[in-house]
Amino acid sequence: MTQPALSHDASPDLLRATFAAEVRAGLTHTPQKELPSKYLYDEVGSALFEVITVLPEYGVTRAEERLLAKHAADIVAHLPHDVTVAELGSGSGRKTRRILEALCKKRPTSYFPIEISRSALQLCRRELGDIERISIVGYERDYLAGLAEVSQDRAADERLLVLFLGSTIGNFGRLAATRFLRDIRNMLAPGDALLLGTDLIKPIPVLVAAYDDSVGVTASFNLNLLARVNRELDGDFPLDAFEHVARFNPDARSIEMHLRAKRDVTAHVGAAQLTVSLKAGETIWTESSHKYRADEVPAIADDAGFVCSHQWIEDGWGFAESLLVAR
Repeated sequence: MTQPALSHDASPDLLRATFAAEVRAGLTHTPQKELPSKYLYDEVGSALFEVITVLPEYGVTRAEERLLAKHAADIVAHLPHDVTVAELGSGSGRKTRRILEALCKKRPTSYFPIEISRSALQLCRRELGDIERISIVGYERDYLAGLAEVSQDRAADERLLVLFLGSTIGNFGRLAATRFLRDIRNMLAPGDALLLGTDLIKPIPVLVAAYDDSVGVTASFNLNLLARVNRELDGDFPLDAFEHVARFNPDARSIEMHLRAKRDVTAHVGAAQLTVSLKAGETIWTESSHKYRADEVPAIADDAGFVCSHQWIEDGWGFAESLLVAR
């Protein structure tokens, strides 16, 4: 029987204070103003992202779903018998279903989605709650804070499988990705594992179109970040003064998303005690998505304290899942 879903929700006051502090730090950063990409995913942003995943230009999610549909049983076959599952950035949980169903066919499974977005956690519980023999406990936390709690709370006789699916590792450059994976490794025991999704490098026009779709959903997704600042932090950014920009950075092999001021703008963010001015043409950097080659993953894993034991590749769009085992 499916177990009731519980959650560890963060304090709203703490979340707001943290959001305000990070907005202040980002908008005063020089020479490039920036906002953390994790704040794209409030209730509105999460809903818009679900729309993005089915757009014809954005092939990442469909490629991963095809890969997991084909290889979930094989992936699970390479895991220890008893595993607890933690997922960093579960989103709706749709992409995770195949793995969890394959695990739950073999044994009851505890699943801990870790999300900064409460609405995404609620959607995840609705999406996956019908899986037989699953127990779901959500953590409304940053990735590493949530993983630290799960690592401490898990049963001593179970291995931990961390899922980091989608292309979220692409939000980090090579060095930052290695540091982040090392932080994960430091919370794991030898023999624990990480299943890592990676969007692979592909022609630049394909990448740009994936992050700047023809109907403007990604533009709305990006602009919602400023709307969220206005809603939650007493901001007054004029949304009509900004436009979405997606561009490829060849040196970093990444797509960058920016919000570009169409005219001179001065805005206030009350909760951050901040006044910020932008000249026409100046941008706020909101997200990067670095693209990797599949053969780079084992070296990054090794630098972070893992061994890449198996890798599965979807060749249509170009996507990889890599099973990394903690040394």
